[in-house]
Amino acid sequence: MDDAKEIFPIVDEDGNVLGSVSRGEAHDGRKVLHPVVHMHLFNSNGELYLQKRPNWKDIQPGKWDTATGGHVDLGESVEQALKREVNEELGVTDFIPRPMGQYVFESKQEKELIYVYKTVYDGPVTPNNKELDGGRFWGNKEIMENMGKGVFTPNFESEYQRFFVCKSSS
Repeated sequence: MDDAKEIFPIVDEDGNVLGSVSRGEAHDGRKVLHPVVHMHLFNSNGELYLQKRPNWKDIQPGKWDTATGGHVDLGESVEQALKREVNEELGVTDFIPRPMGQYVFESKQEKELIYVYKTVYDGPVTPNNKELDGGRFWGNKEIMENMGKGVFTPNFESEYQRFFVCKSSS
């Protein structure tokens, strides 16, 4: 179970820290903006690694999601949080993160300032069975075929469309 007493920073849309909030308060519908990191881990074949969220998670249990996603702790930089989360969730330490951008995501339960990164990595991925319910690489076609069917978290679907689906110009 997630620790409802864990402390996150409250931020503005530019990432400036304004205060602090517990995980429980951040996820109870108050929609206090707090920072999160996401890492999209591709292999050199262009396949994207996705994690399966365990059923005990308080947000989107049992759905497929971004390879790594986690909260920035109070007093921690975005870069420190990214390295910590990728190591904790996937056992990966030797990677070069490429920033893709940031945006605000809002659901019924929460409001997050999400910092998005990607990397290409062909080494071993060892999902932490205390944090995840496994994971695997997905091809773009398989991802697109499963969009909108409740397989993925809404956040992943939105982010994948925003950063990785080629838009054709007409």
